[in-house]
Amino acid sequence: MTIDILVVDDEVGIRELLSEILFDEGYRIHLAENAAQARSFREGSTPDLVLLDIWMPETDGLTLLKEWVEQSRLTMPVIMMSGHGTIETALEAMRIGASDFLEKPIALQKLLTTVAKAIKQGVPTVLPTKLAENNDEASSKLALSLDLPLREAREQFDSLYFNHQMQKEGGNILRIAENAGIERTHLYRKLKQLGIKPLKKEF
Repeated sequence: MTIDILVVDDEVGIRELLSEILFDEGYRIHLAENAAQARSFREGSTPDLVLLDIWMPETDGLTLLKEWVEQSRLTMPVIMMSGHGTIETALEAMRIGASDFLEKPIALQKLLTTVAKAIKQGVPTVLPTKLAENNDEASSKLALSLDLPLREAREQFDSLYFNHQMQKEGGNILRIAENAGIERTHLYRKLKQLGIKPLKKEF
């Protein structure tokens, strides 16, 4: 059975790259350069998965995601994408109903793994607004899948944790290391392993 994926991104280079990669994997790809085109496509058909950019002109990805939820059209998993991602943005997207979040530039293997996982798991359960008003602990649970192998779940948690610390401490490596209870050299190694870039250099 052919799987249909809708790629929504205002950058033509990103659309073409994702299209080529996913097409080579056997997926059938549909492209939209803005929310209007994505709305139009969704009105006529239901893709098996949507890759949705957050930062787009006119209507951003989070707004479109909310629209689909309100219109009962979120009947497919949606993976959000952003080149300016923060942990808060990722958690907000998942609170609304996104299945996962990819930060640009997107690594090939990360893309394929995330897409396959989202298609397999299907549409996530969207929590009612009152229940989703998610403190830090609840928010972290929303962004983690307990069905993952232990190593992947640990990496996902570490990524969430250190992104949160990076934002909270404004990129201050010394304070982040103190909060985490680890040495700075180990912290730098951990951040590099997770693909997290320090917000500022220390001199």
